[in-house]
Amino acid sequence: MERAEHQDVIVVGGGPVGMGLAIDLAQRGMRVLVLEKYPSPQLIPKGQNLTQRTMEHFRAWNAEDELRAAKTVPASFGIGGMTAYGTLLGKYHYDWLKRELVRDFYAADNERLPQYQTEAVLRARAADLPNIRLLAGYEAEDVTEDDSGVTVTARRREDGGTDSFRAAWCVGADGSRSVVREAAKLGQTVFDHDRTMVLLVFQSDKLHQRLMEKHPGKSFLNVLHPDLKGYWLFFGRVDLEGEFFFHAPIPADADPETFDFHDYVQKAVGEPIDMEIRHRGFWDCRVAIAESYGRGRVFIAGDAAHNHPPYGGYGINTGFEDARNLGWKLAAVHDGWAGPELLASYDLERRPVFWSTAKDYIEKAIETDRDFLAAYNPDTDLAAFEEAWNGRGSNASADVDAFQPNYRGSPVVDGARDGTADAVFPHSFEARPGFHLAPRELSDGKTLFDLQDGGFSLIALGREADADAFRTAAAQAGIPLQVMTADPEGQARDYGAALVLVRPDCFVSWVGDSADLATATDALATSCGAAAPAEAQGLRRAAS
Repeated sequence: MERAEHQDVIVVGGGPVGMGLAIDLAQRGMRVLVLEKYPSPQLIPKGQNLTQRTMEHFRAWNAEDELRAAKTVPASFGIGGMTAYGTLLGKYHYDWLKRELVRDFYAADNERLPQYQTEAVLRARAADLPNIRLLAGYEAEDVTEDDSGVTVTARRREDGGTDSFRAAWCVGADGSRSVVREAAKLGQTVFDHDRTMVLLVFQSDKLHQRLMEKHPGKSFLNVLHPDLKGYWLFFGRVDLEGEFFFHAPIPADADPETFDFHDYVQKAVGEPIDMEIRHRGFWDCRVAIAESYGRGRVFIAGDAAHNHPPYGGYGINTGFEDARNLGWKLAAVHDGWAGPELLASYDLERRPVFWSTAKDYIEKAIETDRDFLAAYNPDTDLAAFEEAWNGRGSNASADVDAFQPNYRGSPVVDGARDGTADAVFPHSFEARPGFHLAPRELSDGKTLFDLQDGGFSLIALGREADADAFRTAAAQAGIPLQVMTADPEGQARDYGAALVLVRPDCFVSWVGDSADLATATDALATSCGAAAPAEAQGLRRAAS
């Protein structure tokens, strides 16, 4: 049956990324239909660690307070990480992934809670927005595109019947086995680590007690064991009532159905513990990326576009950034002020960032740990091991400062269009085209993140005449722009420029110390994809 209702965007997949995108679009005035196969979030505690940047998204989606209220571990406990050698309760350990070290560069604290709680908060927020319709119990089967829109055919899980839905665009946020990706023939490159991994959810009062004694305040803990060649035994708290999850590779010759997971976990802990397994699942350890994040009227986001082992909490956060990047660009096209290159920039910005995240952090971590375990052994040379282990501990949070996804070289930010976007760059308060803007107080004591209304923002340190040039240029092009004034001698001077143009997703697109109408017009045109310079065309060919 074909449904007559029309919407601007169909989002296939009502997980966290799909619901985040739906909220982003709806807040920009677009009508969104979400097709989700499950009637309620699945109670599997994956995707727990939410970065400060992700919490900026929840702030923009008007759901930050609700998310923090939903967490299962109280703030007083802490959400820190730890790395141990050999066994979880062994002698050697150090703190790991201390995200609080970069707190000053973001407008919100990081958070940690099970993914099903995150999904519930997003569903509740979506329910408050009348232009979002969530249809649960629908599983997409096909997506077809024509000149005027997209048709999504979905099967009703309740009775097996099918319905068809129409929209101007479709976005697949339907996971690693994405129907949307396959239907759109976007292709996928896979780097298989040839490891079958287990995910256990279990209850253990003894482990809870021992960790409270030995490692209080630690919520996620990974163990390096020589036999595993760099792959982790990874524990995480779900709550403070003894529920944990556990990721680990299973032996290559093991039968997952008969393997003794109780014994495996106890050996990883290093002591006998009580253990009630509540969930057991398996996944393949691999890195996969779509060959394109979309074309025409069909796009993909989150695990449909990219997936990797759950090391370091990068996955769900990367998906949320996809949603925030794509949301304003679709809205700009819908509202008529986007240029022809704006939607293409979604792939050109987000895909290189994932490549870098996977290669420079996740796979590099596996390789670094593998090399360390091969080179150092406390049983054969204790002094050398302890020296190397202590060195690792003192440098364990270097990746936190260096992890800063950026869009250098994008065709819609100022500067050379050389496609150098990646995830590796030290944090700074300096405003740089292609980089996330750090919060600095403006003249009224608030930051951009307190004042932003969803469109472009110009931060002007004095320079009223130059700000007027941007106001005029934006009005002529129909681009939503608000001007925020700042004290040239206040915190905003850390930006290093008198004028800072910021995109709706809080990335800088242009900086300067002066601007006339022509300069402002060009800066806004570039930021909205209005031009298609030769360099940008070359980037598109290289990405296709």
